[in-house]
Amino acid sequence: MISTGFPYAVAGAMFAGFALWSLACRRWPNGLMWGLLSFSFFAGDRIGDVANGVLVLALVVVATIGMKRASPSPADPEVRAASAARFGNRLFLLALIVPAITIGGTFLFKAFPALIDPKQATLIALTVAAIVALLVAMRLFRARAVEPLEDGTRLMDSVGWAAILPQMLAALGALFAAAGVGQTMGGMLGALIPADSLAVAAIVYMGGMALLTMAMGNAFAAFPVMMAAVGLPLLIHAHHGNAAAVAAMGMLAGFCGTLLTPMAANFNLVPVGLLDLSSRYAVIRAQAPTAILLWIANLSLLYLLAFR
Repeated sequence: MISTGFPYAVAGAMFAGFALWSLACRRWPNGLMWGLLSFSFFAGDRIGDVANGVLVLALVVVATIGMKRASPSPADPEVRAASAARFGNRLFLLALIVPAITIGGTFLFKAFPALIDPKQATLIALTVAAIVALLVAMRLFRARAVEPLEDGTRLMDSVGWAAILPQMLAALGALFAAAGVGQTMGGMLGALIPADSLAVAAIVYMGGMALLTMAMGNAFAAFPVMMAAVGLPLLIHAHHGNAAAVAAMGMLAGFCGTLLTPMAANFNLVPVGLLDLSSRYAVIRAQAPTAILLWIANLSLLYLLAFR
């Protein structure tokens, strides 16, 4: 049965390619960083907790030592501009392929439970979508086989250590959940939230997801804490909300917080450097109105979808 091993193997192969290209270009810290990350995808489930902990510490040491910045693209800016003008709106085809195949594949793969793990259908579909998009891009641009590796390594070198932030922060959320932080917060908030007030509980849950995400930098870290504190005991058990809708709307509220915080460096600070923007917070300021409106919309959807 195809399960999480497939996307992990694809990610491991990708980072292994980045590592080899970095080493070939004599960017030793970069090669070590991507090589360690590749190893974690290939063997993380087989080397045990202690070895994984050592691996994480090694990644931190490499990031602390410092990675070399990516070299400028060898393509002439005028050539790139002319290429973009020639392909026009066809460039957006690649951006549409990924969500289209992911959504379609999620429903299709669930129809074959003997072949594909239904619980991981979305992740597997996303992996297939990324591969298809890559093949279409190479065909569309008539790219050499080595170009995705070269440009992919350049992009990852530009992102640097921030590329591993989502994994690190998701692990932090799991640690908080195991330590009982959610239950502790639930006890504190339970004394403040009226037991019969669905509106207050929903606002605290959705607002807490956004604010905690802003503080921690990632909704995956905030989710287990707020779900254990408010979502599960109040919205689901006390007010009989639909568990799937409560979880989904909570994550979307957290993503609104991601748009508003410099702690989400891989989303909000790295683009500043890549685009040479004048203000460190330019991306956050541009996203703020959208984030606020989306949070309000998600709060409304929580009522409509979870408490019908």
